[in-house]
Amino acid sequence: MEANEARVNVTYSGSNGDLPDPVSFDAADEDVKTWIAEALRGGGIPGITVNGAVDLTDFVVDRFAATDVRPYALIQLRPKTPFGSSSGHLGPIYDGRRCVKAWCL
Repeated sequence: MEANEARVNVTYSGSNGDLPDPVSFDAADEDVKTWIAEALRGGGIPGITVNGAVDLTDFVVDRFAATDVRPYALIQLRPKTPFGSSSGHLGPIYDGRRCVKAWCL
């Protein structure tokens, strides 16, 4: 992965997955949403299955620079409600044994 690229993590409809290919860390939010919508419609994000239309209008794009623990930049696309929950309940980040989200490190 190049220095200006980032991995993309997506939370959609209660599922979570990563876009297989990195994207430009500086890409516009609307570009990121367009790429993710195309990938979701085409079944291109492992771990996420979509049945029907994809609407990312109210989704949030978060960006995180590389760290010592996570040596790559990360873009996250998520619903405005945390972890895709319509109730807004955060739920556990740890399942009692390990971190259940790659980005919680």
